[in-house]
Amino acid sequence: MEGRVLPRRLVYVLVLIVIWVVGGCAPSLTAKYEGAEGPATATAAAPERAITQNNIVPALYSATPATTTLTEAEGFQDTLIRLYQQVNLSVVYILVGSSSSGSGFVYDEYGHIVTNNHVVTAGTRYEVVFATGDRLWATLVGGDVDSDLAVLKVDRLPPGIKPLALAPALADSVQVGQFAVAIGSPFGEQGSMSLGIVSGVGRSLPSQRGNIAYSATSTYSLPQVVQTDAPINPGNSGGPLLNLNGEVIGINAAIASTTGTNSGVGFAIPVAAIKLVVPDLIEHGEHIYSYMGATFDDEITLNDQATYGLSQTRGAYVVSVTTGSPADKAGLVGGSVIRSRSGSVQVGSGGDLIVEIDGQPINSFADLNSYLVFHTQPGQTIQITVLRNGERQLLSLTLGVRPE
Repeated sequence: MEGRVLPRRLVYVLVLIVIWVVGGCAPSLTAKYEGAEGPATATAAAPERAITQNNIVPALYSATPATTTLTEAEGFQDTLIRLYQQVNLSVVYILVGSSSSGSGFVYDEYGHIVTNNHVVTAGTRYEVVFATGDRLWATLVGGDVDSDLAVLKVDRLPPGIKPLALAPALADSVQVGQFAVAIGSPFGEQGSMSLGIVSGVGRSLPSQRGNIAYSATSTYSLPQVVQTDAPINPGNSGGPLLNLNGEVIGINAAIASTTGTNSGVGFAIPVAAIKLVVPDLIEHGEHIYSYMGATFDDEITLNDQATYGLSQTRGAYVVSVTTGSPADKAGLVGGSVIRSRSGSVQVGSGGDLIVEIDGQPINSFADLNSYLVFHTQPGQTIQITVLRNGERQLLSLTLGVRPE
């Protein structure tokens, strides 16, 4: 059995440790041993045993550390098996028309199923296939291009099918390094499970406006996106990304790839967006976002800082302001426009640098976008602190409705 390789690897590690100690290179280990609780005779005996070849050999084959390692591995394996058995029945395969498919999961006991908006826009007929083998027609309840979320509904749920639990939408509920499990139907292979970690947080995905999925030219983007190295491939879209408790931490939506298949960087819509958008889709068929009416530089580099004439790189730099927008009415100022002889346009200095909203620090456009999406609503008045010509100014801005 391959599992027996572990003790042998452990043997090699112990050999190195013993050689290191025998060579007299570990005074700190001796000092630590002497300071430990226990009889003084044990402290004196340890070095003598370490330099005796007869005492080294039995130590190499001590089974205790290896047994612990195997037990932990088997325990983790059992965790994954139980998680799959607990969750898989609630993950569905969605057939869209005759040539497209995706994944989704049961959101509530009323038959609502959450998936990606780009999955449902591929057609108008939706067949939902459950792990039990049941097949049901679904109707589209609502979709949102900016979050890439959509809700389908079946008339009934097969016996034994329960909604998946959503993880808390807290700032520290998803952390880099934690395990992440993706379940879905990559390439039509229903009920496939893959394992990885959360490899990044605070990413963003461009909106699908213009019917171009994740177009880099989109004006809007979704913040707080989760990055994972759990293998995600075509067909995984709309399926859940889970923690080891079986809670949904995101919805698998996109991959960064030059081939169209997984390359180790996948993206999931955060649970905060699910909790924000899905209830509105169920109740109203749409979600309405706040709107400022300004464009910003995503990232202020040192070169940008010099071009914009800023005293710092932290903040959200106002590139332009839409005439008649809430930002315009509040008095926000965009950067100057520099036209070269060739006709190209570059943003110059003079724009406001937003550093706070409602007392919350804004270190980048990502911070500003996250605050607007998750903490505001149309009609709300926010207090914006800007740096203008090196001086702080406070502006009141009443948010509008994001245009379609």
